[in-house]
Amino acid sequence: MSRTAHISRNTHETQIDVVLDLDGGDIEIATGVGFFDHMLHHVAKHGRLGLKVVAQGDTHIDDHHTVEDVGIALGEALVQALGDKHGIERYGHAVVPMDEALARCALDLSGRPHLVFRIDFVPTDTQGAALTGQSIGRFDLQLVREFMQALTNHARMNLHVEAPYGDNNHHLAEAAFKALGRALRQAVAVTGDGVPSTKGVL
Repeated sequence: MSRTAHISRNTHETQIDVVLDLDGGDIEIATGVGFFDHMLHHVAKHGRLGLKVVAQGDTHIDDHHTVEDVGIALGEALVQALGDKHGIERYGHAVVPMDEALARCALDLSGRPHLVFRIDFVPTDTQGAALTGQSIGRFDLQLVREFMQALTNHARMNLHVEAPYGDNNHHLAEAAFKALGRALRQAVAVTGDGVPSTKGVL
């Protein structure tokens, strides 16, 4: 049975097209935000997902709308591709090291959205600045959480992402996205005969 989805989201700020295959396929990512493309490729590669994302957004303002709206569209694609969730594992978890950094991800495709996000990115100035305004290249690190929140809300899942330690912001972010991909791979796997809930529905 095909477990695919095609979501188009068009607003005054962004035009997003997402094609998702839970059972694998080609990966093509082009959002206009280079670091974000790199992170989404990790989710798909380590999640063994077929994923095509094409986005155009108001990046002349900043990358916020594009990143958030891709999270929304990808969450909607997950819901569509999962259907009634018959036979899926439902839960997934992963621990991923990236050099000196470590990230952990646990998720439940429960139908009840809730995000716990605990990554303290490393201040990049000598004064110990707060997260606001920090970036990897031009990519605002606040957008890592914004993507995770949008994905959580629209995939209607319970998502916990944390990085207990790490000294390099690229490593921290990359480990988190890889862990998300690996946890998704586990959660969407078909391993049973019915809906994995005592309620009978998810």
